[in-house]
Amino acid sequence: MKVMECSLPGVKVIETDCFNDERGRFLENYRLSLYKDIDINYNFVQDNIVHSKKNVLRGLHFQKMYPQGKLISVIEGEIFDVAVDINKNSRTYGNWVGENLSFDNHKQLFIPPGYAHGYCVLSDSASIMYKCTEYYFKNDQNGIIWNDSNINIDWPIVNPIISKKDSKLPTLLKS
Repeated sequence: MKVMECSLPGVKVIETDCFNDERGRFLENYRLSLYKDIDINYNFVQDNIVHSKKNVLRGLHFQKMYPQGKLISVIEGEIFDVAVDINKNSRTYGNWVGENLSFDNHKQLFIPPGYAHGYCVLSDSASIMYKCTEYYFKNDQNGIIWNDSNINIDWPIVNPIISKKDSKLPTLLKS
């Protein structure tokens, strides 16, 4: 397993070990002891799986009262995954990092609690699995508009497919 620290505090890209042979491929997606060794020492309480088609953009989402840390993996296809620092007291407030994640590159992105998260689908479709450090609470949904010029994310798609709810999200300064 390879770990790369990102420019945002606590955000990490993890490249899991993958074993290929004539039967196919095997990778261990998560092992508590290995993740504790790389300072991802969280109790994951919920797993989510999302399937989306090409050019779908989800986000940027976060929770205020019950912030979720997320360990994102792609189980089919490819996405561009983004974390945004929304902590107003942080030296990296408003900064973002992005990483291509796919089943083929077997990379994961760990985003600690307190960040906004979003992604867009680059392949024909993608299935994403993410582990969460906190339960989902519908009344704690918050977000930032995907194309906020204050953040200026360099999305690798031009005309994303966005939900009505996500198209009405505020900018970072108003969130």
